[in-house]
Amino acid sequence: MTDTPLLPRDFFDAPVEEVAPALLGHVLLHATPDGEVAVRLTEVEAYAGPLDPASHSYRGRTARNDVMWGPPGHAYVYFTYGMHYCMNLVCGPDGTASAVLLRAGEIIEGEGLARERRPRSTVRDLARGPARLCQSLGVARDQNGLDVCVPDSSLRVHRGAPADPAAIRTGPRTGVNAAKDTPWRFWIDGDPTVSPYRLHVPRKRAAKADG
Repeated sequence: MTDTPLLPRDFFDAPVEEVAPALLGHVLLHATPDGEVAVRLTEVEAYAGPLDPASHSYRGRTARNDVMWGPPGHAYVYFTYGMHYCMNLVCGPDGTASAVLLRAGEIIEGEGLARERRPRSTVRDLARGPARLCQSLGVARDQNGLDVCVPDSSLRVHRGAPADPAAIRTGPRTGVNAAKDTPWRFWIDGDPTVSPYRLHVPRKRAAKADG
């Protein structure tokens, strides 16, 4: 995995609703003293900064969401429900505070280590959900703000096989109340690691709503 190229920063320097589906099929890797775990991304959600009532940055800059306001290609990791970490990748120009939530993936490297971190999980469920994804990767608060576009970072996004556009589905985001019907959750159709809530919206309709 370390021999494959990284996604460049300009990949992330684009509208979040374009970056999110384009991330599907690429690989997130986290290297720790215990070893490396890599996940092929299969499900993501887009959040469009201060323009989006469901975004953490909707009400402005805070200590918690500060990373979102910085340059693209950095990890925004937050703690939720008093027990879980979730990870986003910052998108768009510096100051726009948009980000893609990483919802699910397939472990393609380091399965043994991921199993140690989630000993009761099935292979399918190791990274099936944003909190499980972070647990399997060993991602927590210390990874907040890491640059995923540079080779010396412990947290990196490597180029994988992009998902076939014909296989990408979109639907409402989950776990939010505001703008919950915005069809900015994207997933690879038929992939077993995708979460079970999959209300489908045709891509043409989604594109019209995004505009």
